[in-house]
Formats: sequence, C-alpha cells, structure tokens
Amino acid sequence: MTGFFPYSFKALTGQMPCMRLALPQSASLLHDACMVIETNALDDAEDETPLLFGRVLDGHGGGREIGWAEAMHWQPATPDEVMWVHLRRDQPGVHEWLATELHVPEPTMELLTSDRTRPRAFREAHTLVASLRGINFNPSAEPEDMISMQLWSDGKRLVTLRKQPMQTPREVLAAIDGGYGPRDAGALITELTEKMIARMNHSIVDMNEHIDLLEEADVDDDAEEMLTKIATIRRNCLALKRHMSPQHEALEAISREAPEWFEEHDRREIAESIDRLRRYLDDLDISKESAVVLMDDIRARAVARNEQTTYVLTIFAGVFLPLGFVTGLLGINVGGMPGMNDPEAFWIVVAICAGTFAALLLLFKRWDWL
Repeated sequence: MTGFFPYSFKALTGQMPCMRLALPQSASLLHDACMVIETNALDDAEDETPLLFGRVLDGHGGGREIGWAEAMHWQPATPDEVMWVHLRRDQPGVHEWLATELHVPEPTMELLTSDRTRPRAFREAHTLVASLRGINFNPSAEPEDMISMQLWSDGKRLVTLRKQPMQTPREVLAAIDGGYGPRDAGALITELTEKMIARMNHSIVDMNEHIDLLEEADVDDDAEEMLTKIATIRRNCLALKRHMSPQHEALEAISREAPEWFEEHDRREIAESIDRLRRYLDDLDISKESAVVLMDDIRARAVARNEQTTYVLTIFAGVFLPLGFVTGLLGINVGGMPGMNDPEAFWIVVAICAGTFAALLLLFKRWDWL
C-alpha cells in the first residue's frame, strides 16, 4: 500500500513523485498505483450521468449490470434482488433523485452529498445512513486528505456516494462480477467497511517497515535526513489517528443501530471490523512511539558526538593556553627581556614549554580528563 500514510512518499524515498505517501516501496505500492490509474480511467468514462457503476445482486454472489435510467426507477423483481449504485455525489441529478425516488429527508440528503467527512452512522426509520473514511491513494494526495464515502440503504437498495476516486468499491464490484461477492445489502456494507479498514492496515505495516529500515541505517551517514523522515512518519501517524478514530464510533453505531434487515451475522462481521480497527489504532500508537524513540536515539547520538568534539577542543585549549601565555610574554619587543643575548635561551624556553606540556598532560590524566 502506498500509505500513510498520511506523508510525502517523495520526501522519504525521492521516488514516484505522483504517490505522495511516506512509505517504502513494495509490491502493494505498485498495485495501488496501478489501481488508481485504472480507477480514474473508469470513473472518467461516464461523465454524462452521476452513475459510476451499478449492479443488481442476485442473492447468490453475482449480479447484473444496471444503467442510470433503469436505476432511477428500479424495483426488485424477486425477493433476493438488491440494487447497488455507486454515484459521484457532486454531479447534477443526485440530489433530486435522492429526494424524489428514495424520499430521503433533507438533513440526511445534505449529509450524503456534502463534503463533511467526519465518520458517523445512524438509523433513520428502516434505512441505514453512514459516512465512512478511507485513506487517499490518489495522485498528489496527502494522507490527511482522507476520502469519504457516504452510503444509504433500505435493505433492497444500497447507494454509495463519493467525490474522489476510491479503489474499495471497485474491488467489491470485481468480486460481484466474478460471482463470489456479497449476497445482500448487509453483506455488501460489511464488505465495503472491511476492505476500507484493511487498506489502513497496509499503510501501518509499510510505515513500520520504514521505521525498521531507519533503525538499521547508519546514523553517521545523514542524521538530519533521518530525522526529517522520522518526523514525517510521526505526523503521518498523528494524522491517521486523528482522522480514523471517529470511524470506530461510526462502526459501533452501525452494529448497534442498524435496521432489522442488517442480519446478526452482519453485525458480527462489523464487530470483527471494529476489533481490527481498534488494533490498527493501537498499532498507530506503537508506530508513533517507535518513531519517537528512534528520533530521541538519533538526537542523543548527535549530542554525544558534539559533546565529545567540544571536550577534545577544550582539552587542547587547556594544554596550549599556558604555553601560549609563555610564548606571548617572551615575544614582546621591549627592552630588558632576559636571554636576548644568550645563544642557549631558545632551547631553554623550548625545554620549559615541553616540561609544562608534560606536566599538564600528567595533571589531566590524574584528574581523569583524558
């Protein structure tokens, strides 16, 4: 995964400037990058309607494609059929369709189509309404630019809405087209939330791998660069924790308040997702603490090196200070200087300086300064 994100990939690795997430390269990085390109191409192919894709689930893991014209007035032909439409919430016609065909109340409609991204979920009569967050893996995105996905379902129709491209719905769509996807609305909601949370885990794992690489690196090579990378990881952890913590409350609300059509096994799956999210948030704390410990260690080593250098310079200054005083005193150009006419005077001064130097070294050694 190109995580945690959230974090300039270019700042940490100097590579792949289009993927601005501070994590090491891996197969998952390339996989998600390719999925971003593919998703953008698919999303841009249908500019004339809000519909990105639509499927009518057959109750057996598969489904048939449905267009916007049919979806606008769709009614189930069999008890097992469930319609899922994935829409761009910023396109014309979405607001009107929600109001006229689905009879969504105005406050709920505002939540489904607005840019407010704080995760939340609630029950409204026999419908479930939720706003969830996912990590942004789109080009030029920062981790704090979390992607929101709103959903509305009455058990027979599931409407998911987004503004920016997301890979999670496409993954679930591929499972449905392959015949092994969710069989009803509850399972579909559960699958979407599980995959969104799983992507968060990939980012955390990649951040931990990057921390491990920094721990193994030689601090003497470039301590400043390492400190910059660690600071970026810390900011990423804080941003992810701040943005993803409310998701925990939203999932709990789904498990607790979902209507009757959200079956017991779906609630158990959501409970498992809640536990996984809680573990991932704990992992974020561990990653952040590991980064703090590593940063403190690098700074401590740098301070120790500076102190050692300062200590050596101080010793040299202490040794040569009295010698400099003697030579400076004997070098003044005034009359009456002793030994000016004595040919042995120079060597006498050298002997005095050498004796002073040796005496200072012995004293520093006895005082444990050396």
